[in-house]
Amino acid sequence: MLGGFQNIAGIAELRKRIFFTLMMLAVFRIGVQIPTPGINTEALAAFFAATQGTLFGLFDMFSGGALEKFSIFALGIMPYISASIILQLLTVVIPHLEKLSKEGEAGRKKITQYTRYGTVLLSIIQGLGISIGLESMTGPSGEAVVISPGWGFRLMAVITLTSGTAFIMWLGEKITERGIGNGISLIIFAGIVARMPSAVINTFRLMGTGAIGVVSLLFLIVLMVATVGAIIFMERGQRRIPVQYAKRVVGRKMYGGQSTHLPLKINTAGVIPPIFASSIIMFPATIANFINIPWVQKVAQLLSPGSIFHEILYVGFIIFFCYFYTAVVFNPVDVAENMKKYGGYIPGIRPGKKTSEFIDRVLSRVTLIGALYVSTVCVLPTILIAQFNVPFYFGGTALLIVVGVAMDTVGQMETHMVARHYEGFLKSGRIKGRR
Repeated sequence: MLGGFQNIAGIAELRKRIFFTLMMLAVFRIGVQIPTPGINTEALAAFFAATQGTLFGLFDMFSGGALEKFSIFALGIMPYISASIILQLLTVVIPHLEKLSKEGEAGRKKITQYTRYGTVLLSIIQGLGISIGLESMTGPSGEAVVISPGWGFRLMAVITLTSGTAFIMWLGEKITERGIGNGISLIIFAGIVARMPSAVINTFRLMGTGAIGVVSLLFLIVLMVATVGAIIFMERGQRRIPVQYAKRVVGRKMYGGQSTHLPLKINTAGVIPPIFASSIIMFPATIANFINIPWVQKVAQLLSPGSIFHEILYVGFIIFFCYFYTAVVFNPVDVAENMKKYGGYIPGIRPGKKTSEFIDRVLSRVTLIGALYVSTVCVLPTILIAQFNVPFYFGGTALLIVVGVAMDTVGQMETHMVARHYEGFLKSGRIKGRR
């Protein structure tokens, strides 16, 4: 693998792409440190310290800590992700969008344009909501978070936050176009990884005070490595259904007759299920911070991370959204019809309806395995906190994002090297599990 990284220096285009990507990510991290005018940053930081385990913490993770500082990138890339997911869901129910999705490059560009409009609209709504909410927030000592509340601050905050999100969206698209990897995913990746140094320092500080022993720390390191290995194995895992194409004679030439397979990923839904599940469960806990009613506070405690009720509900939502999102992005009926159109069939299964039923049955079983795997990874941090009283930094959704983005980026780098007759990162020329 070291030889593979050395080969990067010999490919001018790949070297330029990597440098461009790093520069764009550096611009993003600089923007995270620039605060929005009119905010008492110390009071805001104290407020965030008291609202861990709510939607604020989830959004702050995706913004790379920008929301906690209320920087110009405070909304992060979440409005773009939300707009993309909404467009994907609407594609299933709106015929016009479904038609666009099947029109190739032209249709994809149109949907991307709609996504950009949706991102700006969501940014305006979220920016206005956050600015109004900040005006009622105070720090532990009673100091106001907003120095000069009013419509002047709200308008300035909406313009600043919307512009910041639009700029991040532009950065992501430029990284995808001129850099290496998926730009939007890399921006989220950079935000999560940026917290790693402080987490490592905090862990060693706890070890110095005796809060965590050397044996416990070694166990956590081994468990972290094993978890990352398990995620890589599961993310590469596929259920391959054999597909045979019938021979066709056209004129004097014979076409078809080849054998291939239909790959069904174990985790088709990716990180969408835990994000949706976290958002739904954390919403009541977030609202409860502003409602001082005993029974509301009690419900919020039940829904807070660490409680048995929260973990059961969390796993249940993850499994539900794994099936729901898989059904949205993968349609067995369309797959079966396309196979039939090009003369393909699954050995022992009749083309058409029987094929779609077979694919749906196999996909349901595979999705269950993927849902249980995602649930296990997502509840792992809570188990470690309860047992060792220390946070498992790369846990849950963050761990899935970091490992998934790293694998995709390394895969694209390897593709550039293999295309230019280099061996890639492994001697076989391909990462194990990729075909």
